[in-house]
Amino acid sequence: MNQTKQNPPAAVPVMDAEAIRRALRRIAHEIAERNPRLEKVVLAGIPSRGVEIARRIAAFIREIKNVDIQTGVIDVAMHRDDVGTRPELPVVRASELPLPLEDLTVIIVDDVFYTGRTVRAAMDAINSFGRPARIQLAVLIDRGHRELPIRPDYVGKNLPTGMREQIQVRLQETDNAADAVWLEKQ
Repeated sequence: MNQTKQNPPAAVPVMDAEAIRRALRRIAHEIAERNPRLEKVVLAGIPSRGVEIARRIAAFIREIKNVDIQTGVIDVAMHRDDVGTRPELPVVRASELPLPLEDLTVIIVDDVFYTGRTVRAAMDAINSFGRPARIQLAVLIDRGHRELPIRPDYVGKNLPTGMREQIQVRLQETDNAADAVWLEKQ
């Protein structure tokens, strides 16, 4: 019997460490320009890479404007609309946000923006803590394919993808690998 091995997905590098650094620095500049009261801004990262990206953006804002930006964690695990359809229950992490939220602009931070469902879950999770003055969205990669009418305010790189493609973001702090973004073709 003649069997052929299925080829592994081809991975194409999209961003290296320097490109990621430049994109996050540009996002930091944009956040500083659009939010004159930076002391009223909190960067809420979605675990796990969104948390690290939020920390990096906060460090760039500190460098640019000499202002310390609050960072937090917003876990979406129990707010997702697919919790009941997944074969395993999601890992739940503690959310950490400064309270009260009423006077704050909360900027949700994530690595890859796809359908919009994770961000909707993040907004639900944030609202369980209170009602912020504004919610904005910052992402490293916007790959398209929206299922909900949500769009990011700050984008590191727009990368239109096919439905059978995957974006892999690797960060030193979360993946113990060199910073990089890869496009995997199935």
